[in-house]
Amino acid sequence: MKRGSGFSLHVTVVIAAIAFIYFSTVFVFIDQWFGLWSSPGMLNAVFFTVVAVMCISNYALAMYTDPGQVPSSFVPDVEDPDNIVHEIKRKGGDLRYCQKCSLYKPPRAHHCRICNRCILRMDHHCVWMNNCVGHANYKIFFIFVMYAVVACIYSLALLAGSITIDSPKDDQQSEGSYRVVYIISGLILVPLSLALGFFLCWHFYLIMQNKTTIEYQEGVRAMCVAEKGGYVYSHPYDLGAYENLIAVLGPNVLCWLFPSTKHIDSGLRFRTSFDNVPRKPVSK
Repeated sequence: MKRGSGFSLHVTVVIAAIAFIYFSTVFVFIDQWFGLWSSPGMLNAVFFTVVAVMCISNYALAMYTDPGQVPSSFVPDVEDPDNIVHEIKRKGGDLRYCQKCSLYKPPRAHHCRICNRCILRMDHHCVWMNNCVGHANYKIFFIFVMYAVVACIYSLALLAGSITIDSPKDDQQSEGSYRVVYIISGLILVPLSLALGFFLCWHFYLIMQNKTTIEYQEGVRAMCVAEKGGYVYSHPYDLGAYENLIAVLGPNVLCWLFPSTKHIDSGLRFRTSFDNVPRKPVSK
């Protein structure tokens, strides 16, 4: 796998932000509001630590999991009766071929100029992970964002609560002793909660449509072209909301909150709405 293995400023910023938010939440917000060693304080500290551990572990997994590499032996089988949909170039109608990798592109694969290789079911290259988000690590990435949103909102609630509650420790602390921590935390948590919340909703929408970020952008162009020709564009990989959901998160609901990826296949072929099972009418 070819990816940046050296120093990454973006990853360093993420790690520093996670560490700052965690220590501020546990040792300042919870301690000021409840008292860290009180029953409510310890309960909140344990719960927030669990969320933080899930967030950090999924971040590390998403960063170090190969998103999916195209095998050098891959050649599209245009005569396969079970695979009636083949992606072709917009110009010329030829099968998609990557000149840089000298490989045929499987469906939904795209070349990443930063990783310098083709990625299976590529969604985007994430500079904050120093890795691509693709077929093999998309669920892990989504789970990481989900836990990050929960952690940010939870920390923000504890920040607000610790400010509004008069703590008995206020008399023991000099005026403004935690002011810098509260200001920096607020400046981090408010925009981060909004940004990650929007990002989570966006990717949940993509999952429900069985689209990647790249496919959404391509779909907008395809929709415009289809409308000009008097047709209605239909995304070929949309299998219905529930089927789309389990295609990413897996068929076992109990595993949706964990980074299990045993349900994903090779990433060289995907079910489409044109397949016999399930059969879905095609809009034209």
